[in-house]
Parts: sequence; structure tokens; C-alpha cells
Amino acid sequence: MSSSILKLPTDEDVAAARDNIRGSAVRTPLLKLILDIPGVNIYLKLENLQPLGSFKIRPAINVLKTMDPRRLRRGVLTASAGNFGQGLVFAAREIGVPATVVVPDGSATTKAKSLAELGAKVIRLPFDEWWTVLTTRSFAGEDGVFIHPVAESAVVAGNATIGAEIIEDQPNIDAVVVPFGGGGLVCGIGSVMRRVKPAVRMIVAESEAAQPAAAALAKGRPMRVPHIQSFVDGMGSTTVLDEMWPLVRQMVDQAACVSFAQIADAIRLLAGRHHVIAEAAGAASVAVAIAGHAGKGNIICIVSGGNIDAPKLGAILNGQSPF
Repeated sequence: MSSSILKLPTDEDVAAARDNIRGSAVRTPLLKLILDIPGVNIYLKLENLQPLGSFKIRPAINVLKTMDPRRLRRGVLTASAGNFGQGLVFAAREIGVPATVVVPDGSATTKAKSLAELGAKVIRLPFDEWWTVLTTRSFAGEDGVFIHPVAESAVVAGNATIGAEIIEDQPNIDAVVVPFGGGGLVCGIGSVMRRVKPAVRMIVAESEAAQPAAAALAKGRPMRVPHIQSFVDGMGSTTVLDEMWPLVRQMVDQAACVSFAQIADAIRLLAGRHHVIAEAAGAASVAVAIAGHAGKGNIICIVSGGNIDAPKLGAILNGQSPF
């Protein structure tokens, strides 16, 4: 559990986070998807264009910059499917402290390779053991400060910077579709929308690999759900974290599930129409919008990352099954 109660970021928190990430993270473009769906305009928030290929650089930098440097001297530790780990290693390098990243065995090879190249100590575990590290915030033999990839107030504030940019670039928004991993991204973006654009529908994208958000919304509390290891490695877990649920239930209006095939189609579409390389989680938001689950109007899709293994991407682009 977190050492402090999680809170949604204020305007001041978001402004401070934007200052913290400036010069390291990119202010990513908002691109209109070329696709003819009557009554629907889909816009792509291209977080795959961030350094290291994921939005996670934003929260990772922000969380370290908000901490007392003396606490970080012995290094940092996290549990991550790969993208947050990369962001954290990058941020840790900037301040000269070591980083250890525990990754699940189903994570993309390209992510683990990048972590090692960045200088991280990488520990790969079976998913259930990895989940234990994530929820207990500790791993035997590692004494670095544990930085949770989702359940940290400064992580949510870092993610909120995306929402601020979206509103500046497209003030007329009907819905935002966000891949659901642990809820930190939707809570960050949603916190900005709830203050500035309260009518905007916040929709989370899930896949047939796991649907913890849908289950929690249906039952009114976190529920354990089946988890299938798949090429959708950047989102989907066995449950919504208890400490995230109070924020998630405030921020999320709807959970929408798309199939592996629909996600693969979205990956092909993004590559073919716009030369955008999206990992499965990043394309899931687009798949939701194309399927009509986000309704009509101006739909913002968060393309959260682009770190997909080359063989899987090649198979998808060639119309073959990666799953």
C-alpha cells in the first residue's frame, strides 16, 4: 500500500508537473485520424513519440523531481511491464542514482532490452510473482525506494499534463479513450477534464486479455478477473488496485472491451494511414473508438506507447496473427 493517501492533482500540481517535465518529455501532437466514420472525428494523442516510446516518461520524471533527493541515494525500485521502468531509469540517470526494474515474463522483449541498455538492473518474474512485488512494494534483497508505476500522487499529476495539452489543442471534446493498465493515466487525464470539461466522457479501453475496470465498475468494488498472457502487454491486470479504486470510480464513465483482432486492425490502420507505430495498449483506444464504443463527436484516443516487439509488429502488418 502507499505510504500516503492518493489524491487527484490540482491545477497547481499539474502546472508544477509541466515545469518538471519540460525539456525531457515532449509536448506530443494531437493528430486527426484519416478515417471516414459518419459523425465521428478521432484524434490521436501520440504519446508513442515520447523519448523511449511511451507517456510513462512524464510521471517518472515528475515523481522523482517531487521527492527529497536524500531519500533516493540508495536508488529506486519499481515493478513495471516495461514502459514506466524505462521512464524511471531515464529519470534516475538524470540525477545519478541506480534503478532496479522488476518485469513480468510476458512483457515485450524490446522493453526489457531497452531497460538493460539504459543501465537498469532487470529482474524478470512470472506474472503472479511480479504482481506481488507491485502490490507489496518490495522485493527481497533490493533496498531502493519503491516507486509505484500507478499509485503515486505525483505519478497521477505527471499523467495529468497530457490532459492539459489536449484541451489546449482541441477544446471541443466529447470523449477521451484511455488504455487501462492500473488507472493512473485515466485518473490523471480525467482530473483535468472533470475540472475544465466536466461533460467529457472518460472511457477506458480494455481487451480480452483482462477486464478489471469493467468488473469493478459493474460490481462497485475491485474484483479479481482472469488474465491471459498475450501481445497486449501494456495494459490489463487481475484487478483494480484497492488504493486506485476511489480515484478510478470518480474518473471513469465507461469501460469498453476490444478483441485482439480489433487491436491488430488498429495497429495496421495507424501504421498504414499515418506511419504511427503503436503497441497493442496504445492501439486499443483507437480500436474502441472505431468500434463505436465511444459514441459520436470528437473522440480523443490516447496512443500511450509504441514499444512493440518487431516480430509481432511484422506479423500484424502482414495480416498474420500475433496471438
